[in-house]
Amino acid sequence: MDSKYKLPSPLVSFIPIILLTGMLFATIRTFGGDALSGGSQISLLVATASCIFIGSVFYRIPWHNFEHAIVNNITGVASSLLILLTIGALSGTWMISGVVPTLIYYGMQIIHPDYFLTSTCLICVLISVMTGSSWTTIATIGIALMGIGKAQGFHEGWIAGAIISGAYFGDKVSPLSETTVLAASVTETPLFKHIRYMMYTTIPSLTIALILFTFMGLTHENSDTAQITQFLTSLEQTFTISPWLLIVPVVTGIMIARKVPATITLFISTLLACLCALIFQPELLREIAGGDSLFKGTLITCYGSTSIHTDNAILSDLVSTRGMGGMMNTVWLIICAMCFGGAMTVGGMIGSITSTLLRFVKSRFGLVSSTALSGLFLNLATADQYISIILSGNMFGNIYRKQGYESNLLSRTIEDSITVTSVLVPWNTCGMTQATILGVTTLTYLPFCFFNWISPLMSILVAAIGFKIKQRPAPPTAS
Repeated sequence: MDSKYKLPSPLVSFIPIILLTGMLFATIRTFGGDALSGGSQISLLVATASCIFIGSVFYRIPWHNFEHAIVNNITGVASSLLILLTIGALSGTWMISGVVPTLIYYGMQIIHPDYFLTSTCLICVLISVMTGSSWTTIATIGIALMGIGKAQGFHEGWIAGAIISGAYFGDKVSPLSETTVLAASVTETPLFKHIRYMMYTTIPSLTIALILFTFMGLTHENSDTAQITQFLTSLEQTFTISPWLLIVPVVTGIMIARKVPATITLFISTLLACLCALIFQPELLREIAGGDSLFKGTLITCYGSTSIHTDNAILSDLVSTRGMGGMMNTVWLIICAMCFGGAMTVGGMIGSITSTLLRFVKSRFGLVSSTALSGLFLNLATADQYISIILSGNMFGNIYRKQGYESNLLSRTIEDSITVTSVLVPWNTCGMTQATILGVTTLTYLPFCFFNWISPLMSILVAAIGFKIKQRPAPPTAS
């Protein structure tokens, strides 16, 4: 917000958020699972309109300021929207080509049910650290692990929680991660100093999460052997299962390791999956096309909804795909969320609320707690983790310096409170995306994303203890 405009009071600033929360609650109660088909988007636009109305009428902020911020916000997520559409095509082609069914088939025979959740989390940790991308991790191996877990009788919330916990570990600490680089840059902290300092909160958070996943796995009543055998048989009867299909994830992994841009990687992986579908699953493509050409079936797999009949209800539900078209509600939702975030920023509402939080900063514990709470609030208000990271770094940078704390304390707190919690907000870009990819609502997987909600608590706990936190003496005041 421009400094020449009056900052709204915190009470006024909360009005759009209260309105949004109330409308989303009513929308979800009314439409249930169909809330993303339009109701949630309208709620965001109405909340955006309330921001603009308050700012324009009571604080004389011109329309072009709001328009400029909204356009910039939408432009900032354009690449993410392209990736999201490509992921839609990839998820459809990986499924119908037999890549995911093959991974499920072999994975069910390798991963023991007792340690499935723990293994899932660790696999996603490894891949996300190597890739630096939670989105890519979840869109590829995450989908396969989801299928394995369902076949073994695990609740979808548990599976998604383990996948997301592991994926966001890498998103947080990998030097290849955009959020890691951004948090270090905006706080002027050397990258690897930032990563090393995060380990004091990140490793304990992951350790606790793995213990909880192990406990949940050991107490889980495994599906009987007959049920698992039936599932494997249905897979073999429906798809051509072949080790050759593993070439697709292997090539995808190589491209990721060589740091090929995400959009290009996902696009090439989709093309390879289409080729495999033509070679290994021609009958399925004809079924999808209604008996027409393989070309038609391939295109429908990329952009449209597919449904394949099997003699196993779980498998039939698992192999149904939505393609690029299934991502459109999420794309629409993200655009509306960016409108809300831009209006809240320009209207001065975000600045007003965060400045109120800063009044409670009287100690190291209060400073870190305020940073963490502000980060969570920004994820709720701006609906985008990148915007939240930049705003937090700008707001708190001078305060940390004035109080004599090193910049890596700020950068760590930002990552602990913003990067990992973004996926827990239903209307945040990350929350919407992962819920769409995994086919599990945000509120369903939220309680089981142990790493994600333990991280900010661990950051506050470590601050309270003062472990490895250095503070320079305050500069002497002039007499």
